[in-house]
Amino acid sequence: MEEVKAHMLFGKYEMGRVLGKGTFAKVYYAKEISTGEGVAIKVVDKDKVKKEGMMEQIKREISVMRLVKHPNIVNLKEVMATKTKILFVMEYARGGELFEKVAKGKFKEELARKYFQQLISAVDYCHSRGVSHRDLKPENLLLDENENLKVSDFGLSALPEHLRQDGLLHTQCGTPAYVAPEVVRKRGYNGFKADTWSCGVILYALLAGFLPFQHENLISMYNKVFKEEYQFPPWFSPESKRLISKILVADPDRRITISSIMNVPWFQKGLSSLSTSTIANDDLELESKMNLINSTPQFFNAFEFISSMSSGFDLSGLFEEKKKRGSVFTSKCSVSEIVTKIESAAKSLRFKVKKVKDFKLRLQGLIEGRKGKLAVTAEIYEVAPELAVVEFSKCSGDTFEYVKLFEEDVRPALKDIVWSWQGE
Repeated sequence: MEEVKAHMLFGKYEMGRVLGKGTFAKVYYAKEISTGEGVAIKVVDKDKVKKEGMMEQIKREISVMRLVKHPNIVNLKEVMATKTKILFVMEYARGGELFEKVAKGKFKEELARKYFQQLISAVDYCHSRGVSHRDLKPENLLLDENENLKVSDFGLSALPEHLRQDGLLHTQCGTPAYVAPEVVRKRGYNGFKADTWSCGVILYALLAGFLPFQHENLISMYNKVFKEEYQFPPWFSPESKRLISKILVADPDRRITISSIMNVPWFQKGLSSLSTSTIANDDLELESKMNLINSTPQFFNAFEFISSMSSGFDLSGLFEEKKKRGSVFTSKCSVSEIVTKIESAAKSLRFKVKKVKDFKLRLQGLIEGRKGKLAVTAEIYEVAPELAVVEFSKCSGDTFEYVKLFEEDVRPALKDIVWSWQGE
């Protein structure tokens, strides 16, 4: 991986010191030149990621971080790329890892409760968006300049599409000391309940200064986990012990839920009416912001657009499964013109059109195919005031029928509004 030098300019950012290193990436401190705002830029080696088969993980991390916007989650500002690197531009958490503080010893109950409240608020929000983190631990919890907690590292997270037919996750992942017992058992697990267990281990560690389940031998440690064998130090309050006892339950069906944790009196201590309202209404606040954002189509970062659309910087393998020819095109028409044209074409092809949101349409076929009725989504992104990208994707039905539809029907029907099809 070619080195990124300190004070090197990259786009609108001036790169600074290295904050951390991993197998496939380095994280740098950087400043946005125009504003002076500090950011963290995670620079991923594209060749190493491809070689190790980690593209799915990178794709998942980008998808999830774009989905979850919350005061206690590290904000992904933008994604950029060169021929050799992928760059995540993220909010800079000046306070570093919570792990560094935990390693120095136990916290006072009030401080541990504050961090736990913020953690639960973030996790509850992720779960409301269908996201399970699956690697919650103090190393992945950062602190900002005001000592507020920020959940980071969504590389192992899961979305609803990662569930199998039994409705469960089956990938074993996470850090042994924090991973839920059902994950280890290899019988499938609920990602939300597994996250709840990890939150309980973190709360114990914050209050104790050490982990509840420890042993040099991993099998012996897991045996302790399965049997719920741990002890409370004498300084734990009765209320905190009661709550942890309800979280660290090996049977996930008997484990307390996140919503129930938020109603526990110990959890609610120290929460002002404003902060309680904030935790309870994160979704409402986000929806309000999203309504403002959605008054126009998503405005793509120009660098990201060029990177993904030009052959020299093709990122199609990063963000999506390999697309069939003819699924993405650019247009110089207005968004309203594009929507009208797609609706007209869909109806002529005997597809029912439903507006999912202002700039996303669902086209539902009325004819039964080899694998049921074909369903397609069309989403429009504004790249610049006079340039839009339209992306089609198959939701259900037969892939062969989907490709045939595009080649024989969709492409001719939309030719008046197409500037160029991707890959041509």
